[in-house]
Formats: sequence, C-alpha cells, structure tokens
Amino acid sequence: MSDGEQAKPRRRRGRRRGRRAAGPPDTNTAAHNNNAVVGNNSEGRADDPTHAPVPDGRPKPHKPRGSRRGPDRLRTVHETSAGGLVIDGIDGPKDGQVAALIGRVDRRGRMLWSLPKGHIELGETAEQTAIREVAEETGIQGSVLAALGSIDYWFVTEGRRVHKTVHHYLMRFLGGELSDEDVEVTEVAWVPLKELTSRLAYADERKLAEVADELIDKLHTDGPSALPPLPRSAPRRRAQTHSHTRNRRPDEAGPPNPGRRTNGCGPGP
Repeated sequence: MSDGEQAKPRRRRGRRRGRRAAGPPDTNTAAHNNNAVVGNNSEGRADDPTHAPVPDGRPKPHKPRGSRRGPDRLRTVHETSAGGLVIDGIDGPKDGQVAALIGRVDRRGRMLWSLPKGHIELGETAEQTAIREVAEETGIQGSVLAALGSIDYWFVTEGRRVHKTVHHYLMRFLGGELSDEDVEVTEVAWVPLKELTSRLAYADERKLAEVADELIDKLHTDGPSALPPLPRSAPRRRAQTHSHTRNRRPDEAGPPNPGRRTNGCGPGP
C-alpha cells in the first residue's frame, strides 16, 4: 500500500448466534420460532408467554402450578349409596332359600340383574338407606344382619367424573310382596341362592353373594352372635349430588331419561 492510499476501516461483523436485528421481527422467522415451541413442548402453546423462548443467560419464567389443567377438565364428585341382599328362608335349609334381585334393561336391550340400592339421604345411616331402598325398589321389608362389603367404581356423566361407593348388607326377609312398581326397575324376582353367582350381572356383586353364602353357614352353625358386628355408620350430615345415572354402572351410563323418577335433588345414584 502506497503512502497516498488510506487504509479502509475493517468492517466488523456481528455474531450470528444470538444477534438481534433492529426493527420489527421478520414474520417468517417469528412463525418458525412459534412452530419450534409447539414441536418441542407438546404441553405448551406458541402464544403462551410461559412457554415462549427466552434470551440466553436469563432464567426461564416459573411455570405456574396447574398449567397442565385444561379448561374443560372434568370435575370429580363423590357419591355414596347402600343396598342389601334380602334372603327369604334364611333360617331354613339352603335349598329353599331365595334372594330378591332387581332387573334393568341396558342400552343394548339386555336384562341386567343386580342388588337393590340407592343414595344415602340426609340424616340416614347406611343401614337405614339399605332398608328403605330395598322397600322402594322391590316392595318387601327386610332387617340388616351383617355387612357384606363395599364396592366402588368410577363413571362419567353430565360433565363430571363420579366416584361411587356402595355399602351392601345381608338382610333377613320380614314381609311384603315383590313389586316392580318403581319406574326405575324393569323386573323383580326371587332367585334361588345357588343361582345368584350365575344371575348377577356384575363380578363384584357375585363376590358379595359368595360372602353372603359363608355368613349364612356361620349363622346356621353358631347362631346370630357369630356374625361380625356391623361397622359404625353415622347419619349423613350433608346432602349429596345425585347423578342422572341412578343405580347404573359405567357400562350402562347414558343420557338421562326424563321419564325416570326424581328423588328430591335429582335422580339417585
């Protein structure tokens, strides 16, 4: 370079990584960044500031608790019911013993046999509910002898997840005649004790029938004092929400039937 030439200043090039251009962002680049956020985080949204990319060196914003909870997440409610297995001739030979069952037709047109049961109402104990529900759904009267056990299951109805618990009791037949006048019951029947496990539609109720069979043997052998004491049951202090799938199981749940009887707060369990 001659003395008459002046050296040109060297142009300084910026680093591409992390370089931020002045002015509004390029729309194509912004769209690319948004797509990257959605692709890398399946739980986030491109327009959600909690999931937006942050400059290097800055801590990521705190993700608030409950952000995974969608706006349409189902509310969970708990319902409690009680029912009973009523045995006629419980003090006599087993060959002559019969049990009262109720039948309902499901959405597929099948007759499903089960134990009578219903919601525990305000001020009732589980034993009182079992006696009342048996009378309402079958027309007969019974007295509680022993607890058979409890069943719990889940189903979805009316935009809610329902956790239902049903307490069952072994009951002695006191009197009355079978009746299917309850609009929620299609049929009622006396079923021989030995046929219960083949007639009941649900596996958990068939297990209860096996427990009842063992308790009846103990009753015959050692008398009523040999039966296990009843679990303590306090009267219900709060009314509970009644779903529109009264006494239905998860595989039967469907839209409410306007012709079904309501029970104060709505159709029962």
